[in-house]
Amino acid sequence: MALGVLDIEKIPNDIDKYLKIKPPSSLLEKVKLLPMLLEAAAFPPKMVSSRQASCQEVVLTGDDVDLEKIPILQCWPNDAGRFITFPIVVNRTIDRKLRNVGLYRMQVYDKKTTGMHWHIHKDGAHFFHDFKKQGKIMECAVAIGADPAVCYSASAPLPFGIDEFLFAGFIRKSPVPLVKCKTVDLEIPATAEIVLEGFIDPSEMRLEGPFGDHTGYYSQDGDYPVFNITAITHRKNPIYLTTIVGKPPQEDFYLGKATERIFLPLMRTQLPEIVDMNMPAEGVFHNLVILSIDKRFPMQARRLMSALWGMGQMSFVKTIIVFDQDVDIQNTQKVIETLLNKIDFTHDLFFSEGILDVLNHASDKALYGSKLGIDATTKIEGEDESKIKSENNSKTASPLSEHVLESFTELTSCKILEQNDLHQVAFVTLDKKNPQQGCKVIEKFMNDKKFSAITVFVVLENHENVNDASTVLWKILNNIDPKRDMYIFGNRVGIDVTCKTGEPDFKQYWPDEIEMSNNIKQIVDQKWTKIFDGK
Repeated sequence: MALGVLDIEKIPNDIDKYLKIKPPSSLLEKVKLLPMLLEAAAFPPKMVSSRQASCQEVVLTGDDVDLEKIPILQCWPNDAGRFITFPIVVNRTIDRKLRNVGLYRMQVYDKKTTGMHWHIHKDGAHFFHDFKKQGKIMECAVAIGADPAVCYSASAPLPFGIDEFLFAGFIRKSPVPLVKCKTVDLEIPATAEIVLEGFIDPSEMRLEGPFGDHTGYYSQDGDYPVFNITAITHRKNPIYLTTIVGKPPQEDFYLGKATERIFLPLMRTQLPEIVDMNMPAEGVFHNLVILSIDKRFPMQARRLMSALWGMGQMSFVKTIIVFDQDVDIQNTQKVIETLLNKIDFTHDLFFSEGILDVLNHASDKALYGSKLGIDATTKIEGEDESKIKSENNSKTASPLSEHVLESFTELTSCKILEQNDLHQVAFVTLDKKNPQQGCKVIEKFMNDKKFSAITVFVVLENHENVNDASTVLWKILNNIDPKRDMYIFGNRVGIDVTCKTGEPDFKQYWPDEIEMSNNIKQIVDQKWTKIFDGK
């Protein structure tokens, strides 16, 4: 509804339609193209006058600029303060040839200044770097609340140089009206609720964060540019648009799902073997991507993984799993069953190294680490056949959870999944007291023949709930560096999901999980009861 369609698949289908336009070879074919060309003429943004711009009904400058008058939220108890979480940030390259529209959180410092949290890999940061090299002031404008297509487009992973307002016009099938700002030379959506105008001085940096982020953890504080506000304009009765991120699934998951569907045709232009894609909530976008392909040659899945790890924002993905085209990868149960019945840990795992999202805390160092590819496709001629069926058929009966806890007193809980797959899975929690204790427990377990039926052994922190499979998966994807934390024992694997603080070579800060305070929970419960009791 927000993007103006009954089915989100209409948008990628429309993209596909434009991508596959063939040059007309006759007058009749040219005539048939006219409706599409007329529609496309409405995509680019259009300028309107200030009188037509509702976002400039009220203009505040000088001492009237006051962020305190906007109901900006502190989202989580340990946030560094209040954050604008859904800002549409507009800036231009130093030569003004390209415009960038991005979504970067903004910590409020005082009445007239905020942080500008653009990650090192983002376009806004690229533009800022050029201003910094030349020591020039960078103008910025921020829209809060606009047409949902415009809000979404600011979050979309568009190829470099593609204008986000043009993309919003494509989604809307009508141009985005823009108006000139009052104090900076930039254009902003004319129908925005609130607009912040200002500049960034590259010589001025300030500590920003921590912030309860979409990974479900607090992101680390760090030095970021400062946005100095020169004007606030707004509608006469503005609505403040914001969003909350945290442990998945939250609101941002649905933005990610839209991106998954909308950008599939663009991925297929470079990788036509892709049939479908799924980014589950537990993967928080950049930790897990599941794909199905039309497989035609040996090692095609690995070629695909390597290609994706070099492609735009896909390069941040930590884990990629590839299935055959006949697997419904939108069906979680089918995905799990296929994995547990097909994977041969001796040669279906593909480890690589590369850049990672700034918010990844699990690798030894920030910004890069190891990646995992899992080839769950059927072996074809030229690929080695798996031997796991004959191996697993000779296994002993699956042990009971209490037997595991009796043999390993350092473990505090154990859940052996009830399934009839070739691979048997156990989740355990560890009362971890020493560095590398997780890997030592894994080695000890794997060498104990009584438990040879367990082929996937996952070690979690003491406070985790082993009966919550979704949360366990989220923890695995968030908290492991695959090459460091996965231990292969033939066709069995141990996975150490515990905190790595204090362990050799680990240089990052291991953040706290986001948890709402009891006080806020009580207030919400009271309001909820009052609303639904009709009092």
